Amino acid sequence: FHSGEREEKCIIEDIPGDTLVIGNYKVQRWDIQKQEFLESAPGLGMFVTVTTPSAEVLLSKLYGPQGTFSFTSYLSGEHVICLQSNSTRFVAFAGSKLRIHLDIRVGEHFLDESVVQAKDKVNEVNIRLEHLIEQIHHISKEQNYEREREEKFRKTSEETNSNILWWAIVQTLILISIGIWQIKSLRDFFISKKLV
Repeated sequence: FHSGEREEKCIIEDIPGDTLVIGNYKVQRWDIQKQEFLESAPGLGMFVTVTTPSAEVLLSKLYGPQGTFSFTSYLSGEHVICLQSNSTRFVAFAGSKLRIHLDIRVGEHFLDESVVQAKDKVNEVNIRLEHLIEQIHHISKEQNYEREREEKFRKTSEETNSNILWWAIVQTLILISIGIWQIKSLRDFFISKKLV
């Protein structure tokens, strides 16, 4: 995505509790003379801030123009990941554009193939098995989180439907009582005027 030099960009990630999140990024700065983005932005870093669903700051750190950040969520819900450059230019002069390449991996742990190849076949099978078990635990955790969200949504829907039913009953009772009152008032009016 593109960003201004002093602009903060935030991404919302829905993350289950107790899950490792790894983010890789690379910043490129716009070169006015060449009219293209440079491969790197030396001297430019990024402030990475991660906020939990309860608005608690989980990570706040300055990194270089290219880097990796990681954190473990301890709450389920929407985490806000914000990136902002550490440019010291005044806002009026900081008109340069930045291109930020961001890759976020939630709960994924990749095998290091060089380590696997260095081990003998028994250890390779053991390492791959441990990796598969770890992935199964992550999938199970993700399913439990989605189940919790579905239960919460269903409960909210049932409460809303119940409130709508009671509101309809109250409206019906009000309309019936107003109708009875109007009939009684008209009848009393006609009797007082001796039209009936």
